[in-house]
Amino acid sequence: MALSEIKQLSIRDYLHLKGIRPKKDFNNYGMYLSPFREDNNPSFKVDYQKNIWYDFGSNEGGSIIDLVMKMDNCSFHDAVTSLENDITGPVRNSFSFHREELSPINKESAITIRDIRPISHPKLIDWVKTRKIDLSLANLYCREVHYQNSGRIYYSIGFGNDKGGYELSSPVGFKGCVPPKEISTIKNANYVCLVFEGFWDFLSYLTLQRTDKTQYDVVVLNSVANIQKALPFLKKHTNIFAYLDNDEGGRKAFDKIKSCCPQAQDMSKRYAIYKDLNEYLCSRMRIKKDRGIER
Repeated sequence: MALSEIKQLSIRDYLHLKGIRPKKDFNNYGMYLSPFREDNNPSFKVDYQKNIWYDFGSNEGGSIIDLVMKMDNCSFHDAVTSLENDITGPVRNSFSFHREELSPINKESAITIRDIRPISHPKLIDWVKTRKIDLSLANLYCREVHYQNSGRIYYSIGFGNDKGGYELSSPVGFKGCVPPKEISTIKNANYVCLVFEGFWDFLSYLTLQRTDKTQYDVVVLNSVANIQKALPFLKKHTNIFAYLDNDEGGRKAFDKIKSCCPQAQDMSKRYAIYKDLNEYLCSRMRIKKDRGIER
């Protein structure tokens, strides 16, 4: 079953199946006691129209997949598998599918995943090559994501984040996100952590190191706006190496990291004349090509 269909499963029906009923029920939403924590007053909202939930006590929310991940303390993959089993198993008739009637404004902003596959479209393969990244490496960490927006189907390179969303990048210059927006982490139980602003920079680092994985922990911010989300993870490390962009946003992001983690080191100085690590990689590959040197 497609991921977009799983996300359309009714959260209201799912909670009902678990024996969880709203304490206050309205036309468009219900207020529940939080299923995650002790809650004496209903502070867990389920929006029936948008089919999303929000816990005011913990400031968390999302789709039905996020709900299962939180309730069962499991991974994104395990949550999807669990919901698929529920749909195809004995309880399948207990679910309804949420079909939201979007207003024209919502249609402009809604992004729905239609398909996820290995990177295979010729234009995306060329896009990866333009970035000087091997296709095998890109496919190890990324996917080709087909999605619908404003009634039209698009495709992009997608990089998964820690909450099941995807950061999107395409040859036409589009950068976006299949929500929820979140950081991406790779955990190798190491006391050293590498920080990157975007996934192209992470793939560029691996390319420069001539490897397909790193022994260190990794945080890909997916946006400098996600700095606060990354700090709790960064604070666990004794050494932090930040490969951020050489612009105002990158400098401010590093300053925030440095203020909370004095052990952080700014690695952007190593490619100071370039915008970012990927631009440095591309320049280096061009120089090698001009000199007739194989990578």
